[in-house]
Amino acid sequence: MKNLISWKTFFILLVACVVASIISLPYLFAITAITSSNEIEITPKIVLLTAAHNLVQFAIVIFLGLLLSKRIGMGLRYELKPILLPSISWGIGAGALIILISIPFSKLIPEFQNFEVSIPIWKALLATFYGGIAEEVLLRLFLVSLFVWITFKIKKAKDGGPTVFGIWLSIILAAIIFGLAHLPATAQIASLTGMIILRAIVLNGIGGVIFGWLYWKKGLESAMLAHFSADVVLHIVTPFVASLFS
Repeated sequence: MKNLISWKTFFILLVACVVASIISLPYLFAITAITSSNEIEITPKIVLLTAAHNLVQFAIVIFLGLLLSKRIGMGLRYELKPILLPSISWGIGAGALIILISIPFSKLIPEFQNFEVSIPIWKALLATFYGGIAEEVLLRLFLVSLFVWITFKIKKAKDGGPTVFGIWLSIILAAIIFGLAHLPATAQIASLTGMIILRAIVLNGIGGVIFGWLYWKKGLESAMLAHFSADVVLHIVTPFVASLFS
C-alpha cells in the first residue's frame, strides 16, 4: 500500500481540488442568481458540505488516477519549467479556437451572447482554478487513465505499452464526456435542444482533446496549465473585451 502511489502527490492534489471546489462557489451561485433570480448566500454550512463532498470524491478519484496512470506510464512529470510556456500557449490557442468556432452557435443561440459578461470578473477568475485543477484531475488523471488502462488490457503495443489508437480513443471519449458534463449548467441558460447539446460537445470537446493530448505527451501539469489558460481567455479576457463594446 505504501508504494502504490506517491502519497505526497495524492495529498497535494487532494487539497488543491478541495480548495478549488470551495473558491468556485461564488461563480456557481452567480450563475444561479442570473438564471433563476435566486440569490444564494455562501454560508459556513455550504462551505463545509462542499469541502466534505469533494474531499471524499476526489480522494477516490486521485488515488485511482495515480494508480492507473502509473501502470500505463502517464500521469505527472514533476517538471514545470520546460512545459510552462508551451502549455500556456496551447491553452490560449485552445481558448481562441473555441471562441472562433462558437461564433456560428452564438448567432443561432443568442442566450449565450451576453451571459458571461454579466458575471463579475473576480468570480470567473476563481472558477478557472476549478477547471484547471479539479476538472483535469477528474477527466485526465482519472478518466483518460482509466480508458487507456482498459484499452491497454485489451491490446498492447509492440513495446508493451498502450497503443496509440487506444490512447486517442480514450482522449476523445473523455472529451465527449467533458462536453456532456457541462449540460446541467448549460440547461440553466437555455433549453436543451439538439443544437445546444452539439454546442456543448463540440466546444468543450475541443479543449478536452487538446488537454488530453498534453496530458499524454507532457503530463498532468501541462494539461492543468493549458486548461487554466484557456479558461482565462474564455471567462475573463473575452467577457472583458465584449463589455467594452456593449
